[in-house]
Amino acid sequence: MIITPTVIAGVWIVDAEPFADERGLFARTFCAEEFAAAGLAVEVTQCSVAYNKHAGTIRGLHWAAEPVRETKLVRCTRGALLDVIVDPRPDSPTYLRHVAVELTADNHRALFIDAGLAHGYQTLVDATEATYQMNVPFTPGHDRGLRFDDPRLAIAWPLPVSVVSAKDRAWDLLPAEQAGIASEPAGVAGV
Repeated sequence: MIITPTVIAGVWIVDAEPFADERGLFARTFCAEEFAAAGLAVEVTQCSVAYNKHAGTIRGLHWAAEPVRETKLVRCTRGALLDVIVDPRPDSPTYLRHVAVELTADNHRALFIDAGLAHGYQTLVDATEATYQMNVPFTPGHDRGLRFDDPRLAIAWPLPVSVVSAKDRAWDLLPAEQAGIASEPAGVAGV
């Protein structure tokens, strides 16, 4: 595996290094020792799958509030999606910036997302499936979110939005510009 940090502290790209032969390919997608060597502490206690019927579907942007310290390893196992991580931590130097990374069933790429970071994605093709490995079970009452279309985030979703949940449409917009917050767009960094 190749584990690469992004411009947002706590977001890491995890690329598989497949071995291919006449049968197909084989690749390690998780190794506790390699993650620990990169400084990523992962204890998987829950795994989930999200199936999305239509291209353009948006899920997110979600995170778990304190004291829940939810980390995630997200991978696209069918189809393709654009995964977006936003930094909602007011004391962070990358506050309200985001990273966008394409995850596909073919590129075998995953994202490690540390606790306190907002995560969401848009499906790029019909019948897209994503798997999540989390270090803690979902904890009702601690879920938080940002609006996928908040102008302060300036996320350029690649497709028109086809489906989004009522809950994700209902998150409040961020307050107007405040003292100490940069007036430039949040910005994006990709790979």
